[in-house]
Amino acid sequence: MNLHLDWAGVLTGQPLQWIISGFLTTVWVTLAGTVLATLLTVLLLALRLAGGRVGRGLVAVWVSLFRNTPLLVQLLFWYFAAWNVLPQAFRQYVNDDHAFSILPGDVWWFTPEFLSSAWALGLFTAAFLVEEIQSGLHAVPKGQTEAARSQGFSELALFRHVLLAQGLKNAWQPVVGQYLNLMKLSSLATGIGFAELTYQTRQIESYNAHALEAFAIGSALYLLLGLVMSVLFNAPLWWRAQRQADMVARREVQHDR
Repeated sequence: MNLHLDWAGVLTGQPLQWIISGFLTTVWVTLAGTVLATLLTVLLLALRLAGGRVGRGLVAVWVSLFRNTPLLVQLLFWYFAAWNVLPQAFRQYVNDDHAFSILPGDVWWFTPEFLSSAWALGLFTAAFLVEEIQSGLHAVPKGQTEAARSQGFSELALFRHVLLAQGLKNAWQPVVGQYLNLMKLSSLATGIGFAELTYQTRQIESYNAHALEAFAIGSALYLLLGLVMSVLFNAPLWWRAQRQADMVARREVQHDR
């Protein structure tokens, strides 16, 4: 059996436009989901630390709900069920054409598919980020917490000025892993007809039967995006480590003099 790969069937004409559009759509929904997940995580951590028993209970329910149900089910719920509960006027407004809805790369963000996907990804990922960062907070020495409280720090001030930065440092690699997982899980949004990268590669397969080439290109683009995200998220740590190494080297030189 001879395997003949026709890359021109994927990298030219309409299929190429679909690949580019799907990739850019994946980038934008990943960015939107990441921002939403980050904001929700900060709010949930603050509620857990300063909300008393009720706050801790609400966060526990949130985490249990979103961690223990499949993301695809959540996507289907937000798109087919929750969306139809919204006011008719709002749904009609979203379905209308708006100039502000077009992102660079001709990606439309103010649509039911994009909003439902970003919302589901943000909620799902936040439930995991809360637990990852909570583990990092637990690794902060208790003496620092006691010292801050003795200085009159409120729970929110303690969280903001003492715990958060150190907790993030302790849990940074698992946190980055969750953001990368968000990007990869965006492929499930094809289940609601969202035209991201996986959706477009499947469309190419239906269009000209170049399934192997289309999914190979799609996989390569997911890998590329994951590598770029990993570099960007870890760049501050690398820069800080290099800066500390330079400071140590300067001190050693001064000491030798």
